[in-house]
Amino acid sequence: MVNKLRIAIVGSTGYGGVELMRLLQSHPNAEITSVISSSSAGSLITEGYPHLQGIREEVLDDVDPELIKQKADLVFLATPAGVASKLAPQYIAAGLKVIDLSGDFRIKDRDVYEQWYKKPAAEQAHLDQAVFGLAEVYGDTVVDAPFISNPGCFPTATLLGIVPALQGGLIDHNTLVIDAKSGVSGAGRGASLGTHYSELNENFKAYKINQHQHIPEIEMVLSQVADEQVTVSFTTHLVPMTRGIMATIYAKLNQNVTESDLIKHYEQYYEGRPFVRIRPEGQWPATKEVWGSNYCDIGFSVDKRTNRVTIISVIDNLVKGAAGQAIQNMNLMMGWDETLGLQFVPVYP
Repeated sequence: MVNKLRIAIVGSTGYGGVELMRLLQSHPNAEITSVISSSSAGSLITEGYPHLQGIREEVLDDVDPELIKQKADLVFLATPAGVASKLAPQYIAAGLKVIDLSGDFRIKDRDVYEQWYKKPAAEQAHLDQAVFGLAEVYGDTVVDAPFISNPGCFPTATLLGIVPALQGGLIDHNTLVIDAKSGVSGAGRGASLGTHYSELNENFKAYKINQHQHIPEIEMVLSQVADEQVTVSFTTHLVPMTRGIMATIYAKLNQNVTESDLIKHYEQYYEGRPFVRIRPEGQWPATKEVWGSNYCDIGFSVDKRTNRVTIISVIDNLVKGAAGQAIQNMNLMMGWDETLGLQFVPVYP
């Protein structure tokens, strides 16, 4: 019988935290032993999330590292940007494994982080220690790593769509244009004018044009893959739906390739990576087809007239874009099958 890994979730009252709770509830090798919220400590988790009644009804703990050390072996940080940079070093010093779902440890250049996030960066030693957990690209480095930085939702969909083509020299990275759309849960649970029903319903709008904090994360990984500096044009849009991200990616082709060639190349690149599904020729994925799951679905269209490729990549922003990928990274960290606790069918319709 496996001794279950004891899990603490910091930021349990946010969408990412409660999604971790939903997915970990049925994980065979892990159990949640502490749910933590600095803003709601001492209250029942069901006060904010009544759907957990009869499933999880514990009192929310505070963020005290010594208390958490007594209760847990691994901590998920599902906190806003700027919080994890202060908490993660304390948990690491207490001997805990850490998986951070915020953006505080993804960008390794402190100046770049502060430019885009408008917050003080984490110490360089901790930035260097954190392994970037895009499992399908960096899976080998995640194994046995004590500290993982979970990728962002937009970068996950975008990078999984681009990296194989870039690595294979199939596209000109100087021509990359990314048009990305997200459901409103990506903005978190906090109320704001932009997520107010009257503002969002029957509306479709671009935001943070050329200023989104996920741009340097995308460029960091693509530059590593290309072994030269890569910059992208990246525009995000808010869609009046709850979950889902679609990244529509455009690039000029370097080679005379067909859609069939791209499908074969991507299938080879992602061989053995069960959460990336490549669509057959002439089929393109939709967000509903990955809803509630840890899958990333990718499809292609080659335009011979313009010598450009269109790549469609879709994920559920709360699962593959956050909590599901974090659990996938936990599985790899612990040397388990990466699908453990994540083998469920997307919710459809």
